[in-house]
Amino acid sequence: MMKVILIGSGNVATHLGGALKAAGHDILQVWSRNANHASALASLLSAAPIDNFDDLNDNADIYILSVADDAIADMASDFPFKDKLLVHTSGTTELDAIKSGSSLTGVFYPLQTFSKQKPVDFRNIPIVVEGSSESISSLLLSLASDISDKTEVVNSEKRRVLHLAAVFACNFSNHLYAIAGEILAEQQLNFDLIRPLIAETAAKAQVYAPSQVQTGPAARKDFGTMERHLLYLENKQEWHKIYKVLSESIVNNTQ
Repeated sequence: MMKVILIGSGNVATHLGGALKAAGHDILQVWSRNANHASALASLLSAAPIDNFDDLNDNADIYILSVADDAIADMASDFPFKDKLLVHTSGTTELDAIKSGSSLTGVFYPLQTFSKQKPVDFRNIPIVVEGSSESISSLLLSLASDISDKTEVVNSEKRRVLHLAAVFACNFSNHLYAIAGEILAEQQLNFDLIRPLIAETAAKAQVYAPSQVQTGPAARKDFGTMERHLLYLENKQEWHKIYKVLSESIVNNTQ
């Protein structure tokens, strides 16, 4: 059992804190600049809420920095305990970004999209870790194994590439869902009509290489259909550009 302090109260901190607590670890405190946010998450985790770094408990085993990427280095520089284990949860921020905060540092990155209102099963979420020493890497791997069945040590360079792939697979695809929803809404069509299509596409990606199961007009080089789609989008220049770029990429990469 480890004594944990969460520095942050957003989506990742919320789900990670819940998973660690469920695994038997003790969440001592939740810090947030917003006192209400700290209190809301702390109440869920039976922890003490704080909104001032000066109030950080010095008795924790690990301090998990779960804040926006562009705030990580500055937050680490304000960390008061130079001999305590400080880790961040970012997919794209290098380990060295927090070396000013402590001599003991690491990364604890759960590879998943999180929303506070949507429960997740952490056992199925890959967690990649990195430590400033082999012993820290081993400790973080052990902690990750307490809540996940998919754990691995990955260095900063490879983790950045992993995060890039995740942006393509998750963030970009979700934005395309949003565009599809707006296209449907313009014709008073319900998004529910394409939910089974989205589910089947995702299900196939769990079994096959996505390049092997690409379908649609671009994959079959149906240029007539693509031209009609582009004509429909002629007053939506941003969507027109996205459709054209993606279609050209599919055409060029489909045998």
